Order: sequence, then C-alpha cells, then structure tokens
Amino acid sequence: MAADTQGEVGPGVDWLMAQPYDSWGDARRSECPVLESNVDAMGPGTFYQVTRFKDADSVLRDDKTFSSSINGDHIGQFMGDLILAMNGEEHRKYRNLVAKAFRASQLERWNDTLVRPAINRLLDAIAPLGRADLVASVTSKYPVQVICGIAGVPLEDSDQFAQWAEEINTGPLAPERGHRASAAMVEYLRPLVEARRAESTGDFLSDLVHAEVDGEQLSDDKIYGFLRLLLPAGGETTFRVMGNALLALLTHPDALAKVYVDRDLVPEVIEETLRWETSVTMVSRVATADTEVGGCPIASGSPIGVLTGSSNRDETRWDDADKWTLGRPVQHHLAFGTGPHQCLGMHLARLELRVGLNTILDRLPGLRLDPDGAESAIIEGYAFRGPRALPVIFDPS
Repeated sequence: MAADTQGEVGPGVDWLMAQPYDSWGDARRSECPVLESNVDAMGPGTFYQVTRFKDADSVLRDDKTFSSSINGDHIGQFMGDLILAMNGEEHRKYRNLVAKAFRASQLERWNDTLVRPAINRLLDAIAPLGRADLVASVTSKYPVQVICGIAGVPLEDSDQFAQWAEEINTGPLAPERGHRASAAMVEYLRPLVEARRAESTGDFLSDLVHAEVDGEQLSDDKIYGFLRLLLPAGGETTFRVMGNALLALLTHPDALAKVYVDRDLVPEVIEETLRWETSVTMVSRVATADTEVGGCPIASGSPIGVLTGSSNRDETRWDDADKWTLGRPVQHHLAFGTGPHQCLGMHLARLELRVGLNTILDRLPGLRLDPDGAESAIIEGYAFRGPRALPVIFDPS
C-alpha cells in the first residue's frame, strides 16, 4: 500500500506556501515510492504521485500507457485547446509546427531585439538606487515582457498579462478567477490575431496564424489555446526559476564571488538550480490501462502527478541532492520534462536565464541580501515554487 499523504496533498494543503521536499524524500525511500491521496482538483478517485527519478523518467517517456490527455480536462479549462493534451500523431504534427517558431535563428533575433533590451530596461530603473526587491523590480517582469514581445503584445500591457498569466496558471485553485482571466486574454489577443490574419508581419504571431497542418490553417481554438499556454508558461515559470537561481547565489556568497569573476559558471548555475528548485514540480498524466510504477499498482483511468521536483532530488542519482552545489557531474534532470512532451520553450528559458543572470551581475556589483528583509526571501509552494521577494543591496552604478 502506498503511503497516505492526505495531510500533504489533500484539500488542506497550502499550495502557495508548502514545503513538500521532506515528505517526498520519505516517499522515495519507502517500499512503495508512489504517494496516494484524494485531491478534488484532479477528479474523483485516487491521485498517484511518482517520486523517484527512474520511475518519473519512464512514465514521461511512455505516452501510450501514461497519456497527457488529462491536461485538457484540468488546465485545459483555462487555456483551451492544448498541445499539452494531444497524443500520438496529432501531437507530433502540431509540435513540429510550433517547434519551427522556436528555431535557433528566432532565438538569436529575440536575444537582440527582446531579451537583452528587456533586462537592461528593468535594471536601468534600479541600478542607481543601491537597493531593490529583485522579484518586484526584475524577475516578475523580465520573462513576461519577453514573451509578450514575442506574441506582439505592447510593453505597456505586459503587467496586465503577468496578472492574467498568474490567474490562468492557478486556475484549478480559483476556477472563477481563472476563467475570467482566460476570457480577458482572448478578447485582448483577438484584434492582434485578426490583424496578422489580414496581413502577415513576419513575426511569431504571424507564423502561428498562417501555419498549416495537413493543408489547413490552425483553428481559432488552437491558436488561442497555444497563446494561453505560451504566455503563462513562458513568463511564470522562468520568472520563478530565475528567482530561485538568484536566491541560491545570494545564500552561497562564495559561489556568487566565483561567478562574478568567472561567467563560464553561469550555465552550471542554471542547470543546478533547475535540478535543485525547478519552478514547476509536477507534470500531469492519466493511466490508460492497469499498470504499475515502482512496483506499486495503478488502476486504469487514475490521475498521476509526475513529481519532477522530487525526482530531481533523488539521492540515488545525486549526492547530497537537497543541497545546491556547483561542480556536480553533468546529469540529465527533469525540470523540462522528457519524452514526447518535453518543454518546447526550454531553449528560450535557458537563453533568458543566461542573459538575465549575466546582466544582473554586470549591472549590480556587490550584490547581497538586504539584512533588513532577508527573512522574506524564501522559496515556497507545492506545484509552483519560487521566492515572493528578494530584497537586496548593491553598489549603485
């Protein structure tokens, strides 16, 4: 019998402030490493959570036994017709179509026209001050501004999109608010989509509107479904993991000093942070047949949460897995998932993180936690994790 985690994952869980790693670690080390609970948001019946790396990797690669269609039933209520919910040949066709929009040449163009200007613009406002909250001033705005720029949304509306993105992402926790945000985002985007349909401007949104699958252009449902996935996922997830990386550096001053001097360490900082504190800790699947994971039986039709956050701290794969440490041997982690549904935006996310961290270190010398507010710099949450504040001081420039 799998461990009962009703107190951790049941109706009483604090999804915004939870600290679940201890209970996940207990589960990984138990005879049956699959947690069982009843969570209303996941539908009736038992909700299973996979905690070990080997099992999580296997589940994510096996899209026949573990279908992603459950995403259409849950987050699809708020995002619409989702590529995340597709399987098999349909998924392959639409993924290939969308993947073209994230090709290397596009990333290079976005780097010059969107990514670097966005981070520098935000740092211009705080660099002379010597003190700031990096979440409020930088990380919560930077990836959202980039993803809005990609979608053709004017900069002045990016704060509104950040709010809608948060409300859509947390829709299962507050459905009425999530549906309102979803409808508002579509109504805002509709004139932009229609303008590109009438005349292509050669940008990402034009590519999406005029793309064809089997000789047919994408339906409005699929266009708005993808945009309602892209905007929340592209902004929300990257901003949280960027905050996690900054907090890791700020609480490891020796490592921060090394990275200031040797920027070749920045990619390692990013990968270790993605492993140690990924911003999205859970990927949803549903069992298509009676099966088992890690020796634990799972009934057909059961919802499954693949705990990538737990898997990335599997002590059988990483020594001192709960610690953020530079110098680890390179090993694949699951921050971006794996298998057919591996995150399409992972290269853009890594680009934003690399440029963002380097530019912050360039522009904010002597960066350190502000002792007057350091206690508020905490990574927290269950399905989404990141700090809500990062008060810092630095040498004005």
